[in-house]
Amino acid sequence: MLSLPEKIVFILALLVSGYGAFFTAKRIIRIIKRGHGKPDWQLASRRFISVALKVITFQPVFRLRFLTSLFHGLVAWGFIYFLLVNLADILRGFIPGFTFLGKGVLGNVYRLGGDLLSVGVLTGMLALIIRRFILKPEEMDTRQEIMLDIRARRGIRRDSAIVSMFILLHVGARFIGESIHLVKTEFDAWQPFAALVSLVWRGASKPALTIGEHVAFWLALGAVLAFVPYFLYSKHIHLIMAPLNYLLKPERRSMGELIKLDFDDDEIEQFGVLRLEDLGWEQLLDAYACIMCYRCQEVCPAYHTGKALSPAALEINKRYFLNYEGRRLAHGESSQFTLLEFAIPPEAVWACTACGACVDICPVGNEPMRDILDIRRALVLMENDFPDQLQTAFRGMERTGNPWNISPSERLSWAEGLKVPTVAQNPHFDVLWWVGCAPATDARAQKTARAFAQILRAAGVNFAVLGEQEQCTGDAARRAGNEYLFNELAVINVKTLNAVSPKLIVTTCPHCLHTLKNEYPAFGGNYQVMHHTQIIAELLAAGKIKLKGEAGNEDQETRDGNREKQTASGKAHAVFHDPCFLGRQNGIIKAPRQVLEKIGINLIEMTNHGRKSFCCGAGGAQMWKEEERGSERVSASRLQQAGESGAVTLAVGCPFCLTMLNDANIEAENQLQVLAVAEVVLEKIELNY
Repeated sequence: MLSLPEKIVFILALLVSGYGAFFTAKRIIRIIKRGHGKPDWQLASRRFISVALKVITFQPVFRLRFLTSLFHGLVAWGFIYFLLVNLADILRGFIPGFTFLGKGVLGNVYRLGGDLLSVGVLTGMLALIIRRFILKPEEMDTRQEIMLDIRARRGIRRDSAIVSMFILLHVGARFIGESIHLVKTEFDAWQPFAALVSLVWRGASKPALTIGEHVAFWLALGAVLAFVPYFLYSKHIHLIMAPLNYLLKPERRSMGELIKLDFDDDEIEQFGVLRLEDLGWEQLLDAYACIMCYRCQEVCPAYHTGKALSPAALEINKRYFLNYEGRRLAHGESSQFTLLEFAIPPEAVWACTACGACVDICPVGNEPMRDILDIRRALVLMENDFPDQLQTAFRGMERTGNPWNISPSERLSWAEGLKVPTVAQNPHFDVLWWVGCAPATDARAQKTARAFAQILRAAGVNFAVLGEQEQCTGDAARRAGNEYLFNELAVINVKTLNAVSPKLIVTTCPHCLHTLKNEYPAFGGNYQVMHHTQIIAELLAAGKIKLKGEAGNEDQETRDGNREKQTASGKAHAVFHDPCFLGRQNGIIKAPRQVLEKIGINLIEMTNHGRKSFCCGAGGAQMWKEEERGSERVSASRLQQAGESGAVTLAVGCPFCLTMLNDANIEAENQLQVLAVAEVVLEKIELNY
């Protein structure tokens, strides 16, 4: 129970703390409002339950570094619980004889929770302090050549030290105070750890216990009042911003879907992003939500292979710039520096493969990949500043409708001798096959197209292709920042597709799938789109494709037995490489594996597979430019991972992955066989046409 002077002092301290926090929060809100667009608050109501479960379970955190995540979870769960504990302690200090939730079941459970989580927080915090300041793991920092503001490098350690000491002081003092309180009252079996510590104070005098209890109260809650204004400047504001990020993040069909730019609006003077105020409101919120855990950096293929890019450094630099320069933005002024001057260098911007790994792994829903792609838009559209090698691909897409600059008249050359019908020849098709530029023009990828054509014919699928009418979807142009070129291609392709009105589109390439399915709806093109491994899986499941050695009258049990014998023989060990735009960005993970397993392949997995797959290095328009300098090529790193799996065959479901990994395989003089899934299937089936 506090004395009257203590109550007055506490109330005054509370008002001062609240005053400081209010004006800091007001500035942050003004800064976020400087971003383009407005949040849709209806999303929050629809997502509330799912976000609440994420916050309670911390499920996104546990996807990487399990033990560290567990320690973090102990601290965070305790922090959330202590919002209730602190309120109860304040009421107990102001109201004589107050007992929160009474002495019944609820009160007992409440006190047990406080006791266990106090120990959990202290244990977790000590473990994290040892990890951060003594063990200093590499993944908790960036290489020195990475553009990370010197104030940020110092500030991260300073903020971590301050917050660590605050948590230890706050929770530790409260825990000690509760143990002293138990000496003055009675033993409480529902607070076992505090009761155990209370034995230390049993010999103390009553005045000494009273003083100790008051000191503990002021250390615990006084620390909170002192910390709250600083809290809004530290990275630990993510406790508020992370849930908001998940609640309000704009809805997207895929993490890679980009916003359509309006080139017809004469009032728009800036396309893409060069300064903080050019970003969307949600991209500014990302900076405040970032917990500076470096998970995005840990999974980034560019950083992993020694490039200058760190998505973590980008978000951290944004955050510290907002701390130091935010007053200007809050007052409607322009920021003094461009993002390229303080947040990310051009070399890093062009090193991104747009794989989405940083977005997928982020435990607070940040999207650094989107910032990078928006910066590319500004560099191409506003500055005309981009790698020279991209000019060839841009010119090819402008003139001939494909980055290889192959004449449209040669678009069907790959199908010679296969009787592949065009829409004109077969207007009543069931499936429109969007072949894609690579399978139609690249010599190695053409083998995939020929294999898939034979599979479709063997299964009796009524399909057609666009032939000369088909051109590039524009994915490479969009990922490279040439949004104007992408718009032109999208408008033409949507017009062509809407004219033939396909019931189902099947693509050979995941990039085509992503663009047709997720990007074209903004241009009036809404289609049902499947990847070719998905339709092969369906055809196999329906028994429309016969495997070699299987008689037509064999039952399913006999066919399964034959496949089991083939697998047991050890003749077909393969590993599947998940293309980023297939697995991570569009969630198609099972279908390719079902196909390989169905045809008798003994499938094993790489360490990085599924949503955690490692990029081949071609994405983000990297296919059309020299890879940025680093310690090794992304494709070489991925190939090494495949080799370490022990497989003899590397199966892929993307023509770009096929090219990159096949080239890396040849360069390494490896014995690994790199094949498209369709090629593997073709070797196993009967061609009965």
